[in-house]
Amino acid sequence: MVLPEVEVSLIIAFATVVGFLFALLQYILVRKVETRPRSDGPSMSISSESVEKMHVIHEAVSDGAKAFLLAEYRICAIFVALFAIVVFILTSRQGNEWNTKVGGFTALAYVIGAATSIASGYVGMMVAVYSNIRTTIGASQGWNESFSNAFRAGTVVGFFLVSLGIASFCVLLRFIGLRFNFTHGADLAEKQELAKTLFECMAGFGLGGSTIALFGRVGGGIYTKAADVGADLAGKVIQGLPEDDPRNPATIADNVGDNVGDVAGMGADLFGSFAESTCAALVVSASSPELVESGWGAILFPVAISAAGILVCLFTSLIAGNIQKVKQEKDIEAVLKVQLGLSAILMVVVVYGIAMHFLPESFHIGGQVVTAKGSFLCVAVGLVGGCVIGFITEYYTSHSYGPVREIAQSCVTGAATNIIYGLSLGYKSAIIPITIISFAVYVSFHLGGMYGVALAALGMLGTLPTSLAIDVYGPICDNAGGIAEMAGCDPSVREKTDALDSAGNTTAAIGKGFAIGSAALVSLALFGAYVTRIQGAAVSSEVNILQPITFAALFMGAMLPYWFTAMTMKSVGIAAKEMVQEVARQFREHPEILEHKHDADHARCIKISTDASLREMIPPGLLVIFSPIVTGTFFGTSAVSGLLVGALTSGVQLAISQSNSGGAWDNAKKYIEKGALVVDGEVHRKGSESHKAAVVGDTVGDPLKDTSGPALNILMKLMAIISLVFADFFMSINGGRGVLRL
Repeated sequence: MVLPEVEVSLIIAFATVVGFLFALLQYILVRKVETRPRSDGPSMSISSESVEKMHVIHEAVSDGAKAFLLAEYRICAIFVALFAIVVFILTSRQGNEWNTKVGGFTALAYVIGAATSIASGYVGMMVAVYSNIRTTIGASQGWNESFSNAFRAGTVVGFFLVSLGIASFCVLLRFIGLRFNFTHGADLAEKQELAKTLFECMAGFGLGGSTIALFGRVGGGIYTKAADVGADLAGKVIQGLPEDDPRNPATIADNVGDNVGDVAGMGADLFGSFAESTCAALVVSASSPELVESGWGAILFPVAISAAGILVCLFTSLIAGNIQKVKQEKDIEAVLKVQLGLSAILMVVVVYGIAMHFLPESFHIGGQVVTAKGSFLCVAVGLVGGCVIGFITEYYTSHSYGPVREIAQSCVTGAATNIIYGLSLGYKSAIIPITIISFAVYVSFHLGGMYGVALAALGMLGTLPTSLAIDVYGPICDNAGGIAEMAGCDPSVREKTDALDSAGNTTAAIGKGFAIGSAALVSLALFGAYVTRIQGAAVSSEVNILQPITFAALFMGAMLPYWFTAMTMKSVGIAAKEMVQEVARQFREHPEILEHKHDADHARCIKISTDASLREMIPPGLLVIFSPIVTGTFFGTSAVSGLLVGALTSGVQLAISQSNSGGAWDNAKKYIEKGALVVDGEVHRKGSESHKAAVVGDTVGDPLKDTSGPALNILMKLMAIISLVFADFFMSINGGRGVLRL
């Protein structure tokens, strides 16, 4: 039974409004936290002097983050304005005719998607910065206070981002749908053609979100790793300073980087995944006469999955938040995992209900019979597969398990063996996730074709509010620890924030598994939508991989992730080199900094990271954006097909190995810092030769796990969504069959 259109719209609207209200409530609770000691307030182990220092540091971090994002978004705004013109011109070309209505709405969707992504990233960053100092204050009062402050802030970001994404997508869809008079098509054939046009215009929304995500991930990643690597090499390795020591000139820039890279960039990335997977599902669904005939009730099923995720995650957050309390260190990880696990279980149950009510009992897509139960299973396979990939990622990156402990032990013989072990772990860690992704693709394609693959991707993103809350929670705790260290707080405060951050890193590894898996499925779903589009135009009956142009382009596509990685890694190296030289200069010219007799020039380091990241993020971004456009323009749609397949198959494996190698090196260092590494009765701690080798490995892994690895997710998705948006243009200029006839 398909629910009437009005009921479907009300359900989605209700979930969106509830999501906004819950995010607002959590923000109000975060604001209530006092950031200065009061005589009648809770007891705190922070002196008044430390509190004043904390406010100075907090303002510096906030100002630095704002300055970077405003500078980055100015560049992005200029690019969006210029590229919107390109989108308008190229998408207006429909066969041998020009349709400015289609081009105009596609460009509008592109701009709205980009603006939504910018808003998501900026709000996420501001909330994270706002809550850093409150998490530090909470750590002086107790475990639960500190945990609650950080997780509530993460919840604000998670629920706001998903609610904003759904709201802007649905409003835009309805606006463009009314302009195309979709709901009043004269007959089914006309209605189906209108649906295809409408959803192809909406693909611009995903393109806009992913464009900003690329610049956000690359720019933010270069910023944070330039500061992090510079602080580690010049401060920790050479001078032997502790983590976040105020004498290190790069510490403030490092803390700023946690916000602009791990929060703003990640928020934009996950928003792009939601937008693109939804667009892919809608484009493919337009080929189903039954779905189109059923109206918005069936068509909006992909959006309903995300809306249901808001309600499920809200319920889980309320239940887990009231029942579970963090009373000691071992409770932290359990609380986070229970929320994520419970959300996944409830989501499977809820999706079954909405699939049975939103979709026809059976319908056809691309000549394949798809059922409502089969659609539910596609979502469930994606959700369960994402969970398994997440836990495999945790196994390979957490020092609670053998692989990371092996890397820690390899540090005893130096940095070289540490790096060898880390690279080996990264490559090995791709085996099971790729197998699971392959299984999910096979099952979902068997049950629902490319529509099923898109639903599987949405399944992996079904618990996005909770997953994003956990991801944001980690950088907040990390920054809170930095503020505590720089302000000279009691060591017990830093111990709590480090424990909170460590648990957050473990559960964030699960989130990274979801992100990588969903990126692979999203890009495949978009590729399916692209193929559906070019087949629907009757240009060719199928994509033949054995065509010389397609096979050649496949190799080029497989090369692009390596080219992209080379560019982003070198960019981090260039920026980090400038940072190391600046930190070394300050220590050389003002040695009294090390004796606390002269203040470090943090502002200079912030400027270096900002300038370098904004300068270096442009070439990799242009490579990703224009590769499919140039290929489609000069070599045709078959070449684009090969390019996308090659980029996906190599990109997903490279992303997994890079992220896991970097994460393993990071946690191997932390394992040694805990004093947990014992070899032949000798305990290896901070300052030991083993620890120095671990720091080198962590420094090498930083740009892999926080810049190149995460950005590869966007490379796969962005190339596919660009190909989908410009498919009509590629077919118009060369018939889609081969090389452009000049």
